[in-house]
Amino acid sequence: MSVEIQFNEVAARIEPLLTNYEGQQGILISLLQDAQTEFGYLPEDVVGIIADRLDLSPVQIYGVASFYSQFYFEPRGRNVIKVCIGTACHIRGSSAILERLEKELDVKDGETTPDMEFTLETVNCVGCCGLAPVIVANERVVRKKEHQKVVARLKSQGGK
Repeated sequence: MSVEIQFNEVAARIEPLLTNYEGQQGILISLLQDAQTEFGYLPEDVVGIIADRLDLSPVQIYGVASFYSQFYFEPRGRNVIKVCIGTACHIRGSSAILERLEKELDVKDGETTPDMEFTLETVNCVGCCGLAPVIVANERVVRKKEHQKVVARLKSQGGK
């Protein structure tokens, strides 16, 4: 499956978002959020089009977007698995969980499977220290007893 998007398609898909914010001030973050929702990440062409329309340089857009952990510049999998590596989770074995998931998915931290099915990443804390170690699968907190079943369940459910 190719994730490359033709420039004309990108322009056509971003135009309604740009029109929605026309004439408004302080809209960059909201526009980037909407663009990421539309594309699943912020493709280079999208950044260029937004920069051009807002009379900013692409570097300025990247500077803002890269400050926030919510923005992504590479395509992500349909299923995102986050392994908490905060103190409580680390002490209770999150590194072993990460290693097992890396082997099972055949990707490293921060990578996406070639079929675009899974993205594996670490996060510093999800605020569930009492349940440690935890992973978050598609925004759902998963306790240790359920870790082994997560990938199989996501594959069998076709995703979410």
